Amino acid sequence: MECAGSTKPVSENNKASSTTFDPTLAWRLDERVALRDEEFGALAYHYGNRRLVFLKSRPLVELVKVLEDYESASGAIIATVGEGQAGQYEAALARLATSEVIGVR
Repeated sequence: MECAGSTKPVSENNKASSTTFDPTLAWRLDERVALRDEEFGALAYHYGNRRLVFLKSRPLVELVKVLEDYESASGAIIATVGEGQAGQYEAALARLATSEVIGVR
């Protein structure tokens, strides 16, 4: 069975949905993703799956850019935005992992 918007089988297109975000692991921006800074935050384009994702805040963009500098996503979150907003940014990173914008190092 083929997806109407792609030449790949549906099962391949849904592969990213099985990605589980674990904030205790080390993550980084996927090497196939380009970020373009915008007034609202940034656009993330994945050259592999051709997804375009909007990062709707500058702190989130900064967090994604520095993820690879930390031993865990939790450490990056605390250093970048603080503990008070950790849950909100963990949820945002989980969505980015599902979209394959970030991946485990």
